[in-house]
Amino acid sequence: MHNRDLPLEKFPALDSPHYRYGFVGRVPGIEVSHDKAEALSQLDNVHRSVRQSLALDQSVFVTAEQVHGNRVAVINAPLASDQCFAGCDALITNQRDVTLGVYVADCCAVYVVDPVRACIGLVHSGKKGTELAVVTSAIAQMRSGFGSKPSDLIVQLSPCIRPPHYEIDFAAKIIEQVRNHGVEKIYDSGVCTACHVDRYYSYRAEKGRTGRMLALLGLA
Repeated sequence: MHNRDLPLEKFPALDSPHYRYGFVGRVPGIEVSHDKAEALSQLDNVHRSVRQSLALDQSVFVTAEQVHGNRVAVINAPLASDQCFAGCDALITNQRDVTLGVYVADCCAVYVVDPVRACIGLVHSGKKGTELAVVTSAIAQMRSGFGSKPSDLIVQLSPCIRPPHYEIDFAAKIIEQVRNHGVEKIYDSGVCTACHVDRYYSYRAEKGRTGRMLALLGLA
């Protein structure tokens, strides 16, 4: 698959020479009606190609186990190899040789960048994670660990499932939470994954037999 054919989505609010980022949508032509591990295996080559196209392929690739909780993994020192942090749904770092990755298929991938303190966060937040305020947990740890001020942060929400395809609007709740936490620059794609299964994977619409989008974020 050529770079021009990669299903890579960008968000203007995050466009900056200080970050490398992307959101990988549905990959055409790849069978993903398996369990999650097999689906990710099928998608791995394309996801690696996207990381290469974003100049993130030389960085350590860090993911979270994503258990629908509110634990935050803090990466504040260099890592020797790729790592998945058990029991976590959020990742924050101030390391330039680290790429953060979050997989979603209806849940929201929330990008958090601090252009002042040069640190970033990437959060997996669905219904349960939003109820546990996982995004504001990550912001609080960016504040305590890296000195971030909420008023400096830029927050971007990815495509995710929304009413009427889902019973609650957790994207709206995330926005409310981060605004109440002092964040002023909040951006939402406004796109429902279940409305556009030609472009995105939707766990609800496809009854669990689907792939995963990949959110990527790294410091340049």
